[in-house]
Formats: sequence, C-alpha cells, structure tokens
Amino acid sequence: MAVRNAKATWEGTLQEGTGTMHLGSGAYTGKFSYRSRFEDEPATNPEELLGAALAGCFSMSLGSALGKAGTPAKKIETEAQVHLTKGETGFSITRIELTTVGEVPGIDQNSFVQFAENAKNGCIVSRALGNVEITVAARLKV
Repeated sequence: MAVRNAKATWEGTLQEGTGTMHLGSGAYTGKFSYRSRFEDEPATNPEELLGAALAGCFSMSLGSALGKAGTPAKKIETEAQVHLTKGETGFSITRIELTTVGEVPGIDQNSFVQFAENAKNGCIVSRALGNVEITVAARLKV
C-alpha cells in the first residue's frame, strides 16, 4: 500500500524557535512556531494540519458511502475544530468537532446524519485518532 511522507524542521528553543513543515507531495510547505501553536501568530501548527487531514478523510469517506448507496453528493464541505487543552500532564488534543454540509440530491436530513456518523467512525484518520473524541454536526444544503 501507499506510504505518505511529511517532514518537519525545528530550530531553536521551544518558545523562541521556529520550524517548517513540508508535505512529501510538495503541495504544502509552511512555517510554525510556539506562538502559532499556542497563541495567535499567523502561521500553521500541527493541530491545524491534523484537522485538515481529518476533514479531508471524513469528506472522502462520506462521499464514498453516499455514492455506493446510489445518492452521490454534488458537494461536501467539512470544517474541523481541533481543541488543544492544557491539563495536568501538559497539552492534549481533547476533541475535534466536525461540521459538514452536503449537497446530496435524493436524501433526507436524518439519512444524511446517519451517513455522516458512519463516515466519522469509519474514516482512516478517525480510526487513527482513537483516543480523541470526534463529534460531527451534519446538515444538508437546501
């Protein structure tokens, strides 16, 4: 099967240093720092990239399931909010909230919600994040 690659470089101390993350495909290279991770400095961070990975995986999984059921989606948009919380042992990702909106002809809201729940539980990245609570709010676009 496929092996995907990514690389990160860090220079300096935790709070004063800077780093760069690179996707192996070359599609993205971005800077990150302590301030972009734990404060509001404009740059990326590992949690943001994890959220993008989960949103992408979930959207593909949902689209696949809808297509197999004979109700292919015209469009699925998913946003991920990754909660980074400081506890007694340090920072942890405690929850990821997915919000998805789908344009899916021929399906009702309740069915869409069920497809979304199944996609959340079955997508590869969700399964890799087994210790993190993942919720999904699903809405059909009318």
